[in-house]
Amino acid sequence: MRLALSKDLTELTTERLVLRTWTAEAVAAVLGGTDPDRRPADWAADFPADGDRVIAGLLNGNPDWLGAYGHRLIAERGSGIVVGSIGLFWPPAGGVLELGYGVVASRQGRGYATEAARALARFALAAPGVDTVVAGVELSNPASARVLEKAGFERFETTGAEDGGELARYRMTATPELRQP
Repeated sequence: MRLALSKDLTELTTERLVLRTWTAEAVAAVLGGTDPDRRPADWAADFPADGDRVIAGLLNGNPDWLGAYGHRLIAERGSGIVVGSIGLFWPPAGGVLELGYGVVASRQGRGYATEAARALARFALAAPGVDTVVAGVELSNPASARVLEKAGFERFETTGAEDGGELARYRMTATPELRQP
């Protein structure tokens, strides 16, 4: 996988995607709802999804999470259209970071979530103090589990979820080759 980083680490570029850090303006636009005057032209018609609104609310309350090791918008490299978001819950705890992601319905099934998860996990594992990236998936969402498996994560645990279902936990651990973004 080819991964290019901008000098200031605000953009990660993969074969088909650009993962760019959220800005205060993007957070405000997401939290502004459906006002067409505040909606950026480079968003997919179904962006933001519910999860993106949750993340924007968290970023609004924690502006220090807007840095290179926080959350990112997922944009198609060719069109520049924002199709989802992905993020790291920084700082690492005992060398472990949590990863979360989502791609809007209109762009699902194209491998974007897998490509983004692989890229951001590799980026994180190259950072000082990070040994493992983990993610949780409800077993009622097998497509999300496949995303992590295809991205190179391994399932290591299954626990009960808050809704009474089951939650599978996945991890990617640093290896010498993964230490290079």
